[in-house]
Amino acid sequence: MPADVSNFRTSDEVAYDRTRLRQWREGRAGAHGVSRRAMLGLLAAAGSAATVPLTAPARAVAAEPTIRKPLPPEWFVPRGTNAETRFEALRGTGHTTPNERFFVRNHTFTPVLDAGEWRLKVWGSGLRGRRGEDRPLEFGYDDLRRLPSTTRTAFVECAGNGRSFYASQQGETVTGTSWTLGAIGVARWRGVRLGDVLWRAGVTRYAQDVQPRGLDADFLTNGENLGRVRRPLPLAKALDDVLLAYEMNGEPLPADHGYPVRVVVPSWIGISSVKWVGDLEVSEEPLYSPWNTTLYRLFGPAHPPEGSAPLTRQTLKSAFEVASGATFPQGVRTRLHGRSWSGAGAVVKVEVSTDGGERWRRARLHDVPRADVWTRWSLDWRPGARGPATLLARATDARGRTQPTTSVPNTQGYLFDAVVRHPVTVV
Repeated sequence: MPADVSNFRTSDEVAYDRTRLRQWREGRAGAHGVSRRAMLGLLAAAGSAATVPLTAPARAVAAEPTIRKPLPPEWFVPRGTNAETRFEALRGTGHTTPNERFFVRNHTFTPVLDAGEWRLKVWGSGLRGRRGEDRPLEFGYDDLRRLPSTTRTAFVECAGNGRSFYASQQGETVTGTSWTLGAIGVARWRGVRLGDVLWRAGVTRYAQDVQPRGLDADFLTNGENLGRVRRPLPLAKALDDVLLAYEMNGEPLPADHGYPVRVVVPSWIGISSVKWVGDLEVSEEPLYSPWNTTLYRLFGPAHPPEGSAPLTRQTLKSAFEVASGATFPQGVRTRLHGRSWSGAGAVVKVEVSTDGGERWRRARLHDVPRADVWTRWSLDWRPGARGPATLLARATDARGRTQPTTSVPNTQGYLFDAVVRHPVTVV
């Protein structure tokens, strides 16, 4: 069938890369945190722009509101185009997060897509025959569902989850959405291994990167159009445990979570798990986008001037299933519940302090520790003196890493991993 190239590089994306290239040539790349290596990638992209068909964007209809599912205030805190799950709303919901309570991270708005018309286009220099943008291999929704399926339970978590605590606990100024700890959810994802699709597409041993691109609208920030969300994966990761998921907790993906198909990259930062995926570029050369150059790297005094390497795995966190400022009756035994997780492996130990960190007790774990998911835990507490109290929880993962007292700051507030001070009141 004729190739539809509307999912490939738009004129705005080409303009963005040319702007970054010009700034680099003028010696202004440092202001944007784009390394020389990244600029070489943009140079190649800008140089080939003249041969790229530039057509109208793929069909996506703006929805009102920005997020399509209901957002009852007892479950969610709205944050611009996003919605943060209240941790107390997870109490009693089980190990996986119900779809209706799963947090939402949108760069723009949730698109309305038709699975019958949806196509996944696979193209690039890393495929046999060096399939160009004008002749991709295509998979339809039914094509994917006919392939061998696999199911994986894994969390998806925004890289900025916990960002607000850089300011509230550490006095650091950072940019970005002021998440507390609710930009995470665990789901049972069903779909096709990305590796199976790549092998069928003819990936070669020379391929280096695979870049999924979403079908949501172009992302505009600070007066710049960054194009559609896209972020490359190293081929080794793409062939390992990454899914092209079409089901979430036994149901077709909800619109807000990537219908009809999304990428799921277990234990990596959420931006890697591109929603509404429409094409995959497979390249013999390293690939670059705003989401692995200017964004989702660490900048600041504790990091290299050009920024860290692009972020991959998530960090270590713990959260109470208790509302901030909740009240507890003096002298009455209560059971505190919470969840801890790590991108580096299973959480094997959780300790809780009910007196602001003076003393710590080991919590009871309610799940067999496993990688890629959280571990639920509980601890009994009989509150003493009336007045303000501070609850703390700290996790240790299978690699022996324990949550620190403070988190190393970075300008965009990523990967907060310190123990969070949770205020409550004894009455």
